[in-house]
This record gives sequence, C-alpha cells and structure tokens, in this order.
Amino acid sequence: MESLHYLLMKAHSMFSRKVLGEVGKTGLTPGQPKVLEFLLQYQEADQKTIAAYCEIEPATVGSILLRMEDSGLIVRRQKNGNRRSLYVSLTDKGYQAALQVADIFRTVETDALAGLSADEAATLQALLFKLCTSLQTNPERKKEQS
Repeated sequence: MESLHYLLMKAHSMFSRKVLGEVGKTGLTPGQPKVLEFLLQYQEADQKTIAAYCEIEPATVGSILLRMEDSGLIVRRQKNGNRRSLYVSLTDKGYQAALQVADIFRTVETDALAGLSADEAATLQALLFKLCTSLQTNPERKKEQS
C-alpha cells in the first residue's frame, strides 16, 4: 500500500480537480469556493478568520476577496464602528453562487464516497478530523525539533 502522505495528496488532488472542473463552469476562480462555503455557513467574518478557516494566507485571501467584491459576490463593511477590521458577507449573487458551490461539493463528495459504506464514510470523516486536529495542535513538536 502507498504511504499516507502520498494517498492524502493524491486524494486531495483528484478531489480538487473534479471540484475545480465543475466550479470553472460557473466562472468562479480557484480560491473562491472555499470562501463562499465558509460565508454560507457563518454568514459574516473578518478577513483573518476567513483565512484561518480556509487555510489560506491572509494576503492571498485579500486578493481573492477583492476579486469577489469586484464580481458582486461579497460586500465588506465596518461593524460596530471598528475601523480596523472589515467584515465580509455574501450579496444575493454571492449567496446563489455559494449554493451552487455547495451542490458541487456535495456531488463530488457523493462520487468520492460511492465505494464506501455509510459506516466507512463516517469513520473516514472522523479520522480525517482527528488528523487535522493533530496537525493543528502539534506546532510545539516543530519547535522542539528545530
């Protein structure tokens, strides 16, 4: 059997290729689906929160948001007089695009899980969640090894 890192990278690449192939038909660019999905779920957030959740560098998220704003998918505004942070939310057009993206993710996910039982799919999701948690909570190990 192949190594874990190879299988994770291969699964991610294959999944992304299918998603981006479908998303490309909508006119969205590669960074936008994750942001749309996040905003559909959480309604509003600042740029830093979006970057952290989507695992995107803050500067990169800034350019993604600028394109999304220019396309009429999002609006950015101050909240409660806080001039240091702009809060991002979906426009009606962005909401419709986010629904399309959610449908694309759901379809590709269904295809990807077609060979698994419901229990296997749930186990896979639980294990991937644990893996992500482990990778997020072990930066101390990196410092010790340096």
